[in-house]
Amino acid sequence: MFYHSTRGGGGKITAAEAIATGLSSDGGLYLPESLPWVSLNEIERLASEPYSGRAAAILGLFLDDFTSEELNDYTREAYSAPGFDQAQIAPGFDQAQIAPGFDQAQIAPGFDQAQIASGFDHPQIAPLHRLDSSTHFLELWHGPTSAFKDMALQMLPRLMIASLRKTNETRDVCILVATSGDTGKAALEGFCDVAGTKIMVFYPRDGVSDVQKLQMITQKGANVNVVAVEGNFDDAQTGVKSIFSDEAFNAELDVRGCFLSSANSINWGRLVPQIAYYVSAYCDLLTSGAIKLGESINFCVPTGNFGNILAGYYAMKIGLPIKKLICASNKNDVLADFIETGVYDKNRPFYTTASPSMDILVSSNLERLLFELSGKDGGAIAAYMSDLSKTGRYAVPSDVRDAITGMFASGRCSEAETASTIDGVFREHGYLIDTHTAVAYKALRDYRADTGDGSPTVVVSTASPFKFSDSVLSALGYELSGNGMDSVNRLADETGCGVPAPLRDLHMRAPRFTDSVPKDEMKNAVQRFIDVSNR
Repeated sequence: MFYHSTRGGGGKITAAEAIATGLSSDGGLYLPESLPWVSLNEIERLASEPYSGRAAAILGLFLDDFTSEELNDYTREAYSAPGFDQAQIAPGFDQAQIAPGFDQAQIAPGFDQAQIASGFDHPQIAPLHRLDSSTHFLELWHGPTSAFKDMALQMLPRLMIASLRKTNETRDVCILVATSGDTGKAALEGFCDVAGTKIMVFYPRDGVSDVQKLQMITQKGANVNVVAVEGNFDDAQTGVKSIFSDEAFNAELDVRGCFLSSANSINWGRLVPQIAYYVSAYCDLLTSGAIKLGESINFCVPTGNFGNILAGYYAMKIGLPIKKLICASNKNDVLADFIETGVYDKNRPFYTTASPSMDILVSSNLERLLFELSGKDGGAIAAYMSDLSKTGRYAVPSDVRDAITGMFASGRCSEAETASTIDGVFREHGYLIDTHTAVAYKALRDYRADTGDGSPTVVVSTASPFKFSDSVLSALGYELSGNGMDSVNRLADETGCGVPAPLRDLHMRAPRFTDSVPKDEMKNAVQRFIDVSNR
């Protein structure tokens, strides 16, 4: 299977080459020339596999220059749950049977909670929580950084190093990351002290939660660096893209034995592992008896950069029975507007919200969807992106808009609605959700009210509520005091829910990275980091 750019340049390359380089030289994103197909019989077979087996099978469909032995090894390593015997975990394990506040460690006697920080704290890796007969939450936050980005970023370093080997690359790779909070920490954790790599993360100085910031600036590792950008996430993302496209700078790095790549979802190696958890969720619904084989379901996804929901689109296109993908937006509702109107317009106020990982006005991964729905016309995509750069907006033709609305629905959630949703779910169901998950659940309720669609639906839950403890506490009606870590402990005390192990000792870690730069100084910061790390 070969890959090509959404903007038509760069020719055909292998999966390993796409993963190693991350971004095409024409500024486009790589995606496969054609898509594989998964039969219902294969989905039924995967339902009897643990998560690692399901992931290896899905990755193998797209990464045909990797052997099945390699992928099985990588997924077993990436999706490990220390203290749990994977072979003894029965398919269909019912997460709903675990009482709110129950200590997850108790489901495996002898489980060492201290081990969790280096693995996943649930035997199913990405378990479903049953809220009611037609609604389940897909918990993607049981990994080492307590956010859904672990599902991909525990895999990407393994794929990256193998790709460098397969492409006979001898230079070091410097991973550049722009983050709205969760990607940064997950990437840092995944690439920490990986030989032959350096990683530098840029985050908006005032645009992440206290816990997210503390996770990043206390990161261990000799090959890592973290810098705050004096601006919002879009400023950081634009800065990283401009560094990638700076030919002179990249030529200079080449002479010094280094090249740039990405751990953002613009890298296909970041996106493809995410397809697996959509398939896995369907498998778990099947084994629990919640659905029958072939029955269509919906997914409701909180998204800002469009990567998470795009993985759901690819799951749909390879054969997973998905009826609708519901795109949930917070106050920064550029994606909801686009789905409804066919006009993408970033010329609007930027809001800092309680769901900061969605505080984005330029959704990079939308480019891949547009390419698929525009007859794979790279020239059309290049024109859209040029219009976006020059005027801040573009409009797609009616046939593309119709194709989008045939597969996607949209919803919005205000700040007040986010808080009331968190409070309502906890009071009514005893289930604690974070701000991003609340945005999605509110969008789902509105969608059902508007359409009458009662199909089984999976709400994609993207982060532990403890990563946004201030906002969750406030939503539950408690007055705030102290810093983010004080709120983490208080949230546990007030709700009876256990703090995820990776977050427990954050307050004991000394900050390592305190630099802050204007957005036009990001390239200089990268150069300084490479200079220092090469000494």
